[in-house]
Amino acid sequence: MAAGDGDVKLGTLGSGSESSSDGSSESPGGAGAAAEGGGWAAAALALLTGGGEMLLNVALVALVLLGAYRLWVRWGRRGLGAGAGAGEESPAASLPRMKKRDFSLEQLRQYDGSRTPRILLAVNGKVFDVTKGSKFYGPAGPYGIFAGRDASRGLATFCLDKDALKDEYDDLSDLNAVQMESVREWEMQFKALHEYKDQPR
Repeated sequence: MAAGDGDVKLGTLGSGSESSSDGSSESPGGAGAAAEGGGWAAAALALLTGGGEMLLNVALVALVLLGAYRLWVRWGRRGLGAGAGAGEESPAASLPRMKKRDFSLEQLRQYDGSRTPRILLAVNGKVFDVTKGSKFYGPAGPYGIFAGRDASRGLATFCLDKDALKDEYDDLSDLNAVQMESVREWEMQFKALHEYKDQPR
């Protein structure tokens, strides 16, 4: 590429002028483009006329940085607790850890989230502490009907009616193979997500 084909020399950006091969000084964008003290304007004009590729690269880097910042604001700060309500402590965090023990169905009903802040439910004969999911299992939550109860039948039949839950021990013997498999899958999900307490008697 010959000098004068839009090539700008790095040493001339700050000075606002280019030296031609005969030693005379000329403005990069034509005569009078860079006034006295207008070095930044000459550099910007040089970028626009001869450094279009560099300007495109700078714009792309700026867009990538803006996208990364917006992702960090949206997702990264959640882990830092900077979201709304970060000052509030969840009910699960303030409760002492509960020891594993057996529960009768009567004892289990005490942990429905309305009498005490702790919420327990049973699935397939195992009791789980679901207090940290109080938005779902609390009295006003969509699965609040299962709090303090054996939820196996309701989960197996995908029924959220009170009629699907029994007040006495439910051996689930009338469920078909698909429904029993569903109960076992729910049990595995609860084991992975919630603290296991023990079994109801």
